[in-house]
Amino acid sequence: MLLLRFLLLMPLAGAAKQPNIIIMLMDDMGWGDIGVNGCWAKETPRIDEMAAEGMLFMDFYTANPLCSPSRAALMSGRLPIRNGFYTTNGHGHNAYTPQKIVGGIHESEILLPELLKEAGYKSKIVGKWHLGHQDEYLPLQNGFDEFFGSGNCHFGPYNDVGQPNIPVYKDDRMVGRYYTNFTINKGTGQSNISQIFLEEGLSFIENQVKADRPFFLYWSPDATHDPTYASPMFHGKSIRGRYGDAVMEMDYCVGKILDKLRQLQVEEDTFVFFTSDNGAATYRGVGGGDNGPFLCGKLTTYEGGMREPAVAWWPGTIKPGQITHQLGTVMDLFTTSLHLAGVEPPTDRIIDGIDLSPTLMGEQITDRPVWYYRGNEMMAVRVGHYKAHYWLWTEFGKDPNYFSFCPGQLVPNVTVHDQVNHTDAPVVFNINMDPGEKHPLSQKSGEYKNAMKIIAPIVDEHKRTLIKGEPSLNYCDNAVMNWAPKGCEDLNYCLPQPESKPKLCPWSH
Repeated sequence: MLLLRFLLLMPLAGAAKQPNIIIMLMDDMGWGDIGVNGCWAKETPRIDEMAAEGMLFMDFYTANPLCSPSRAALMSGRLPIRNGFYTTNGHGHNAYTPQKIVGGIHESEILLPELLKEAGYKSKIVGKWHLGHQDEYLPLQNGFDEFFGSGNCHFGPYNDVGQPNIPVYKDDRMVGRYYTNFTINKGTGQSNISQIFLEEGLSFIENQVKADRPFFLYWSPDATHDPTYASPMFHGKSIRGRYGDAVMEMDYCVGKILDKLRQLQVEEDTFVFFTSDNGAATYRGVGGGDNGPFLCGKLTTYEGGMREPAVAWWPGTIKPGQITHQLGTVMDLFTTSLHLAGVEPPTDRIIDGIDLSPTLMGEQITDRPVWYYRGNEMMAVRVGHYKAHYWLWTEFGKDPNYFSFCPGQLVPNVTVHDQVNHTDAPVVFNINMDPGEKHPLSQKSGEYKNAMKIIAPIVDEHKRTLIKGEPSLNYCDNAVMNWAPKGCEDLNYCLPQPESKPKLCPWSH
């Protein structure tokens, strides 16, 4: 078995020089938050320039409408229902990794940095990890060589009694906590954390180029996640308020990273991909992002919750100024990165990501389904122009005219408070002609019948062959919170751990 694994990880015969790989994953940034996708606030000149120099994906998706499962899917190349990043505490409920979660990414999952490491890559994650915060789940236990950031989101501040403040790590040791050591002023929305994350990324790039070895940088800032923050140079600069300030700073950081590659003359040796973990948090109203023409947002499996801004950049390899309608997902970054590095993906499990190289380098379109999962349920699937909803559910509530996940949007019998099973007769949209999911096809129409002739067998095969992973996100326990992470003793900042009382997590969405 070890010999087989070794052979699978050997670079492919005849492969070109291994490129450096940078994945920039934003947090809660919507499809409509970048200028090339129509954002009127003009906050993203560098990302727009990146798109003009590379390839803009119009139909790129996450694997789940919430942060942790989508990140687990990116790192494993597998749907959350396969890798275990879901819950069975309620049908179709979203779940993630707050600091009281007991579980994390399964040891049996083979993550992207593990595979790249054995192909000679040095890997670093900067920013938000969110695949579990206990020692065994942290990045250095899962293939990364370096880590600067946090296992959790930057929620807080807490009083360190009922709940500890979230630790920030350098590699495998805590170097401080959000709010107490790494300050975020929730009153003003100011923080220098994004600049720290930028410098961590830039220094890693420079060190690896000097060492003349291929590298993988997973740059995962979280400034656009509530509570949003920006450094003083961007504070108050956007007409969209604090969220726009954070977007402007993310754009600045993207530009600085691309500038560094050019300065070091490795831009033609580096594949860069920019995207987001899920749709914008529309429930935040004007404090959240923009999902463009799409319905609803984060936490839902309508287009606004799952379709992401996405740009690929690789001067000299990807022709500039391209726009593609290739259906893509974050899981494809796993498979594509492995192909570029000359590494075969694991063959002992289903890999949901496809290799996007034919699109990136030859403008070819690959037919494939896109699955929309919410928790343990397949809510919808997209095949070609058509999206079929097998289940519909927006959020719990009683007012038929109000949906916090879809402010200002109401589509009768599509935005709903109760879970509605449409498995026997899915609700189908021509998503190219109706991106807002406002006009379901008549079930009596020839278009509906022809679409379902294609979709139904694909769904049947998916369900028939699906092997679900053991759910990781069922149990919570205050005792596993970040009371005394490794390194806290160096800072005299270890906190007393309460008695362990595990219980089922009460997921409400």
